[in-house]
Amino acid sequence: MRKKIVAGNWKMNKNMQETEALLSEVSAKLPDTSATVMVSPTFVNLASAVNQLEDSTIEVIAQNMHFAESGAYTGEISADMLLNIGINTVILGHSERRAYFGETDEILEKKVKAALAKNMTVMFCFGEELADRKSDNHFSVVESQLKNALFGLDASAWSSIILAYEPVWAIGTGETASPEQAQEMHAFVRKTIATAFDQTIADNVSILYGGSVKPSNAEEIFSKPDVDGGLIGGAALVADDFIAIVKAI
Repeated sequence: MRKKIVAGNWKMNKNMQETEALLSEVSAKLPDTSATVMVSPTFVNLASAVNQLEDSTIEVIAQNMHFAESGAYTGEISADMLLNIGINTVILGHSERRAYFGETDEILEKKVKAALAKNMTVMFCFGEELADRKSDNHFSVVESQLKNALFGLDASAWSSIILAYEPVWAIGTGETASPEQAQEMHAFVRKTIATAFDQTIADNVSILYGGSVKPSNAEEIFSKPDVDGGLIGGAALVADDFIAIVKAI
């Protein structure tokens, strides 16, 4: 049975004191839930977050990592560095990494394989832009992103994969993605995985939705049969909003 997951992507927000305060508030208000709850502060606050949440069920995860184990990669972080401070899950392929830092499917394939080789869990992000949606290329774009980065993996690797669908066109564009559109894409992704691998893998992989989930729309989005939770951006930075989303699942 696939997991229900709510993950907060904090992006480049919150200094150490602000991180400690937000973590304290979230952990204090966390409801009793069977869902897996994750938070991803910035790199410089990951170790302290792990220590602070040592007695909590909340998992601390990383926003990115490099594919190399070590070397002359100024400013980068390796899988071993993350594991060394207690981080076992990493977000890869976020739309902002693709758009602002030139991360290609080929780079992401290397990152995914590097993380899996260290027995980490990968939260792999994918999704189409507005032009893709308007030209009806959204399914082919998503299929290509999945195929190029993930379909070369062994079937056994899928037990360590979480997927997160980000309709880039619905974030900051004035366009709105409906719960029905989220369900349509999630169902397509599950069918695509079933075709490439098998139905069991497709049925067991958690697929999160990352298109501006808020307390006001979370329950309706999460009620869709192929939506297994959310990768939360802005709402994750406000404790009451994030907790409301956790309760919605």
